[in-house]
Amino acid sequence: MKQLFTLAIILASVTLSAQEESDGLEKKFSFEGSVDAYYRTNFTAPNDDNQIAPTTSFADTAGFSLGMGNIIASYEKGRVGAVADLVFGPRGEAASATVLNQLFAFYNISENTKLTFGKFNTFLGYEVIAPAGNFNYSTSYLFSNGPFSHTGVKADFALSEDFSLMVGVFNQTDVTEFNPDGSYAVGAQLGYDGQFLNLLYDDAGLGFEVDYTGGFDASDEFFLGINAAYADNDGEGFYGVDLYPQYDLSDTFTVGLRGEYFQKQSESVDDDPSVIGLTLTGSLVIDEDLIIKPEFRLDNSSEDAFIDTDLMATKSLGSFVVAAIYKF
Repeated sequence: MKQLFTLAIILASVTLSAQEESDGLEKKFSFEGSVDAYYRTNFTAPNDDNQIAPTTSFADTAGFSLGMGNIIASYEKGRVGAVADLVFGPRGEAASATVLNQLFAFYNISENTKLTFGKFNTFLGYEVIAPAGNFNYSTSYLFSNGPFSHTGVKADFALSEDFSLMVGVFNQTDVTEFNPDGSYAVGAQLGYDGQFLNLLYDDAGLGFEVDYTGGFDASDEFFLGINAAYADNDGEGFYGVDLYPQYDLSDTFTVGLRGEYFQKQSESVDDDPSVIGLTLTGSLVIDEDLIIKPEFRLDNSSEDAFIDTDLMATKSLGSFVVAAIYKF
């Protein structure tokens, strides 16, 4: 661990000489990242040893807690480059089997074609691992049940000003360093003007998933994000839809709602459980780099998936989170 922090310090010092010339090619270094922490409490359930949280990833501990530290170092020279994305803390550990959230090299074959080899975050879904990249601090059921990362090779094509295409071959979903039986996943993404249709087939892992991610600016102040997905693996899977309306109340404060319907599906269960989740989040930007996010969340399940303050089974859970995210 000490060696990784030493590496980060070295990369930061190198960034001070951000650009230099060598052999007629410009070298470009960049260094960025984020840190976050949060406080969480349940309104309708215990916060002691019997604490309970939504069955989604991250932000599930009562009281004060660390999120993650994210350090991203990038280097580019001519048409080639590399990215090392390191994560530390509970959120990073839950999302990645190692401190390496992403580690890949790339080659810009032409202005319209890019080849990437290594480990990179998934192209499916609306949300990402690092909270600095999301509007809501807690995550959705669709995000938590889909893939987090892929290890393999992908090719990105800019087909026109509006159209893009990605195709790739990967290890089994979320398998980074060892492919246990030699089976592989294939994926593709077709993009048009900020709307993306994503496909993943992983016979030995997640199965088949189709995902739509996009959004629209209804006005200068109002944005609507959309995510819908369907996954099936021999009769086991899920489907759902998320809506993300967001409204800018000022230059520094935005309020947004995530409304989600999520359903598991299984041939071995008569009544597949479903969840309706409502998450209301405020985002206050302080001096451009510090973001404070208060968040109220209500999860309502079709089954008794939670417990109340009397330790009785119940279908609903109300909770509150306030998070601080610093980007650098």
